[in-house]
Amino acid sequence: MSNLFSSFDPTVRIIGIDLILNWSSAIIGVIILPQGFWLVDSQPLKSVKLIISFLREELRAVLGAHSIPGCIFIYVSLFFFIFFSNFIGLMPYIFTCTSHLSMTLTLSLPLWLGRILISILLQYNSLIAHLVPSGTPGFLIPIIVIIETVRNIIRPATLAIRLAANMVAGHLLLTLLGSQGPNLAFVGLIGLVIALILLLLLEVAVACIQSYVFTILSSLYLGELTTPGFTLKITK
Repeated sequence: MSNLFSSFDPTVRIIGIDLILNWSSAIIGVIILPQGFWLVDSQPLKSVKLIISFLREELRAVLGAHSIPGCIFIYVSLFFFIFFSNFIGLMPYIFTCTSHLSMTLTLSLPLWLGRILISILLQYNSLIAHLVPSGTPGFLIPIIVIIETVRNIIRPATLAIRLAANMVAGHLLLTLLGSQGPNLAFVGLIGLVIALILLLLLEVAVACIQSYVFTILSSLYLGELTTPGFTLKITK
């Protein structure tokens, strides 16, 4: 590491040429994870299936019975992609792709645009009605409409910033503490190692929690725009 932020640099220098190769860490999960479904059931695979069942129940409760067919599996795939990217970024010499806004915005913006387009095309009246909560006084309606519009527009940015900021904060803290090792005595070094292990366990929990929060908040935003009478017909 040449400086504190070099772990977040997506470029790598080979023979004097800067190549953007560190982004390739994002496809490791896509290559590795599906292979387990071709093997005999193992304990890790059973754990993954339990997580999938739990997420399906959670998302079904959020989206309701009238959700778009196949939508739940999109969010389940999104959860595992974010979780694996967060987790693998804790390993040495592996780039954390979810620490960059360019990646997190790529995950949140298409989902938000899809929700808005579906609502405009199929639920225009419901979309407009959500801008004014029931019982709002008449003189506050213009202000409430502006506030709700801004709140809907900034949603993909808040999701992206929340995920990236949590990943950056944890990695920077690990780097700062780890760089103090050569300056400490033996007793202080033992305390530093214990602190780093505890912080690493905390970062593993953060990696799981942030992927869950990102997925559930994205589904909640879709659930707000989906009315009970909305169904999407699929033609064969």
